[in-house]
Parts: sequence; structure tokens; C-alpha cells
Amino acid sequence: MRFLLDTEQRAFAASLDAMLTSADTPAAVRAWAAGDHDPGRALWARLADAGVFALAIPEAYEGVGPLPVELAVAFTELGRHAVPGPLVETVAAAALLSALGASGPAKRLLPTLASGEAVATLVLPGGAPYLLDGDTAEVHLAVRSTGETADVHLAQAPVRTSAPLTTPPAADDTESSGSPAASRGTTEQAPVGSSQQAGSAGDATGAPAPAPGHEASRISGTPGTSTMSGTSGAPDTPAPPTLPTAPSPPRPSPRPSPDPAPRPSLDPARRLTRPHPGGELLATGPQVARAAAQALVWARLATAAQALGVGLALLDRTVGHVKQRSQFGVPIGSFQAVKHRLADAKIALEFARPLLFGAALSMAPADVAAAKVTACEAAYATARSALQLHGAIGYTAEYDLSLWLTKARALRTAWGSPAECRAAVLAGLSGGGPRP
Repeated sequence: MRFLLDTEQRAFAASLDAMLTSADTPAAVRAWAAGDHDPGRALWARLADAGVFALAIPEAYEGVGPLPVELAVAFTELGRHAVPGPLVETVAAAALLSALGASGPAKRLLPTLASGEAVATLVLPGGAPYLLDGDTAEVHLAVRSTGETADVHLAQAPVRTSAPLTTPPAADDTESSGSPAASRGTTEQAPVGSSQQAGSAGDATGAPAPAPGHEASRISGTPGTSTMSGTSGAPDTPAPPTLPTAPSPPRPSPRPSPDPAPRPSLDPARRLTRPHPGGELLATGPQVARAAAQALVWARLATAAQALGVGLALLDRTVGHVKQRSQFGVPIGSFQAVKHRLADAKIALEFARPLLFGAALSMAPADVAAAKVTACEAAYATARSALQLHGAIGYTAEYDLSLWLTKARALRTAWGSPAECRAAVLAGLSGGGPRP
């Protein structure tokens, strides 16, 4: 079966491509990773004016959708240009609110998402406890499962700051109150959740906990003592007397501290934060669980489209590179081994394309999961080939190729790892999967 876009859909894709090409998205991505959201939010407003976010929102809430095929077209272009921000999460939040019915939260929040006035992020049951770009999103949704039912809360979003970060995110965990754990004299490690969402094990970074008996000692504020032993580091030598000193004045914070603080991520432009517990209860009951399952389907469809665009961008950049890079007096693109690597990447991406648009037509969970795993694996394989064929320059963060390389790896496990998506496909084929 062939899935061909019609004239209007191709024109929509071409208009988005032209707009994003002139917007200098690499600069916006780097600014976003540094904590300066202004260029990215300006680009977000232009995307909203083009109707991108309204595609997932029904007309009753000032949207034009739901139009999953057009959404897949748009997100392919967003991935091709590496647009930053919680794009997938905003679509999933819109699907969640729309599925809850004509209630107050939907009427209050969906029009702002369609117009681009608000940015949304969310966490769903079974995923990691991280929000993507929670430091800039105004709408924080947290769905918590309680067996066959669930509840959804609208958490309080932090005050958005657009000032760039001058220091990297703190390595210490942040409690729900917003105070770093280090201020209490303890160290904590953020848990790594499942790979279903943006803050997955493939996205968040963090060293594993040390084995018992191998914990590193931390020097306390008292000279000659250690927090592990509680005794003097030199037992035969008394500690020198502590001289009274004047209290030091408080130092200004080196950067604005959004609450919760962003955590390190494999892709610097995917800034992970912890949601605030509690918040306004929007809905509860079995309908919330069903709405969350539908939101997951939309999130996987948008992720698949974004990954396909990332893979296509990597392939185009690599083809351009091998045409210019020469060895032995000829372009390396003329070598048969290089041709085969690029041909394999092209075939994998083209196989993912009909799966994506077929899933957009059916919106069956198994079809969407198949499209997601195929597109993300194709993009990841293309990223590996691109890195190898670019050579040493491909490893440099200053080279724009890195913006797509890191995104391909992060999207591979966002909103469902390959194993989880294959399990969803198997469940759908065996008749045990959820129905749309």
C-alpha cells in the first residue's frame, strides 16, 4: 500500500520547511540548551500561527483537528530542523485534555495551547518522574495511576525566566519544595525511570549508585572530620582550634534558579525537571486512564514523525559531506562502502515513512507503536552512519550535526523504548492490546 500526500499536505510541509530554514533553528537550539528560551519561544509562536499545535485540538476548543496525518507531516519537518521544546508533550497534553471531554480544564487550557500562548508538558503512569522543559512550560500535567483508575493534576508551573544559564545545572537532586538536597547536608541521586517518556533512562544522565561499602566520603564543615567515620582524619594529632571568623555575606546566585531546576540530559536541548507533587485535581476515574492511553498514542505518533525528520536531516547532511570530503584525490562518496551505508540508511527511512502515515490514518496503538520503533531505529542507525562518515568533526559539539545526533538517541527511547513498542505491537497482533 502506498501513502501519498495530497497537494495541500505537500504545500503545508513546504511552507514549514521554508519558514524553519529562514529561522536559524541551530542557534535557537543552542540558546534553548543554555537556558535562553526567547528565540525558541518566538519560533514556537510562529509555529502556532501556522496551525501546528491546533492540529491536535478539536474545533470546539479553537483547534482545527484532530488531524493526525497533517500532524505527522508537520512533526517530520520539526524533526528535520531540530526544533527545540516540548513539542510532543504539548500534543500529548492536548490529546489528554480533549479525551477528558467538554470539561472546564479543556475549555480553559486547550485554546491557549492552540494559539501558542502556553506550552505544556506532562508525565504519564509508568514513566520516569521527569518533565521535559518544565522550566519553561506554563502547563504541567501529571497523571497518576491508582489501579484501573487514574487522576490528573495541574501542577503549579514555575515562573519562566529567559535569562541564559551561566553555570551547568546542579548535579544534586531537587526536592519538591525546590530546595537542593545538598543544602540539608545530604546527597541524593535522582532515580532513573522507565524509558517511556522524555525523562527516560536513555535521556536522563546520572551515574549508578556505588556498591555498599564503596561510597565516597564527603568532608564535613568541621576540620579533621569525615561524615563516614565521624572521627578525626588524623587520630594522633589534635585538630587545630577553630578561630572565630566574621560571617561571610550571602553570595548572589550565579544564575536564575527555576523551580524545579533542570537536570542534565543526553540531549542538552531536552531539559529535564521534576514535577511538583499535588496541584489542582482536574479529573479522576477510569476515564482518565483511558485518556492517558490515548495521549500516549499521540505522543508516540509525534515522536515517530519527529524521528523520521531527524533521520532525513542526518542523511542529507551526510550526503553533502561525502560529496565534498576527498581522499586519494576523489570524494569519499564515490567509494562503494560509503554508498552502501547511505543506501541502507535511505531504505530504512523510506520503509518507516509508510508505516508512519498508515499509523496516522488508523491511530491504532499497535500501528503507532510499529511506526515509532521503525522510525526511531532508522533514525538511530542513520545517526551512527552519519557519525562514522563525518569522522572526527562529527564528534564536536560545535558542529551542527551534533544537534541531530543527540536528538536521534534521545527520541529512540522517548515515549517507549524499542522493546516496549515491540511488545505493544505483539499485544495488538494477539488481540490483547488496547483499542483506540
